[in-house]
Amino acid sequence: MTDLSPEQKRDLEAAAFRRLVAHLRERTDVQNIDLMNLAGFCRNCLSNWYREAAEDAGIALSKDESREIVYGMPYTEWREKYQTEASGAQKAAFDTKRPADH
Repeated sequence: MTDLSPEQKRDLEAAAFRRLVAHLRERTDVQNIDLMNLAGFCRNCLSNWYREAAEDAGIALSKDESREIVYGMPYTEWREKYQTEASGAQKAAFDTKRPADH
């Protein structure tokens, strides 16, 4: 494996994060419940992890601010534009697989 400096590792991780966020912004057809059921995390989880990292670094960031960073717009706006009602099957799968923190 290539030896990476801490700075290179950070920069590559940041680039991967930006690409993931851009991909999720483009895939508005994929609902958070789909992500939760398949991968065990969703856009909200990602925004929470971002906010927690900010807090660990001593940076105050609200839930709404971190969600806007991930969604690319206010969360309420994203929900109005793109969120659909979850099907019974999606809800049942979520209830079966739901992590303790959801």
